[in-house]
Amino acid sequence: MKIQIMDGSYHEVDSNELAFKMAAIFAVKDAMQKAGPILLEPIMSVECSTPDEFQGDILGDINRRRGKIMNVDSKSLTSIVKAEVPLAEMFGYVNTIRSLSRGRAAYSMEPSHFEQVPASVLATVTQQKKG
Repeated sequence: MKIQIMDGSYHEVDSNELAFKMAAIFAVKDAMQKAGPILLEPIMSVECSTPDEFQGDILGDINRRRGKIMNVDSKSLTSIVKAEVPLAEMFGYVNTIRSLSRGRAAYSMEPSHFEQVPASVLATVTQQKKG
């Protein structure tokens, strides 16, 4: 964000550094409320390969992590699941996928795009910042 002050006045009694800082704070808060900002989160493109017998568990876990299943392919007793999952939900996934598949599944992920954070998650984030 870039802010440029175009005009202002100075008064010997009322003008000091704190007064200008407070004016800037109030101006930015007002501008942000009028702008209606949104919070974005990084979305990862995830590909999991797992034996067919664990496919349901992997799909369920991806859904639990707010993921979107994009495609499921089968190749000789192996399922390949392609999904988009928020990065915030992917921490610790390596342990989970190993546990769900008895160590037989693997995954890779790479950045895909950004999406608006859902309202329920936004409420949690704003509460953490306030507290």
